[in-house]
Amino acid sequence: MSKRVVSGAVIVGNLVFTSGMTGSPGDVETQIRNTLSRLKTALENAGTSFENVAKATVYLTDLGDRERYLNKIWRETFPENPPSRTCVQAGLAPGTFVEIELVAVIPEK
Repeated sequence: MSKRVVSGAVIVGNLVFTSGMTGSPGDVETQIRNTLSRLKTALENAGTSFENVAKATVYLTDLGDRERYLNKIWRETFPENPPSRTCVQAGLAPGTFVEIELVAVIPEK
């Protein structure tokens, strides 16, 4: 089994495992959008995209933010065939409201 590291992710075979990423300072919505932007870049560096995400784990400091912000942004990001998602309330670093990690497939060429 081969393992390769790219910025923000590890590739094992045809699977990409991103690091847990956070957004820059800002409100919850800004942090979610920034986090997803960083994840998009990591996936692209690994040769894949949001279309190929199979699993997501989302950590929120307040589960109420799932309904207030996350679900709307999630539908924008994954308009068709969204990935399986686990959403957990967690204690994150002060000022951090969200952390997200993804597992994606690198499509065959």
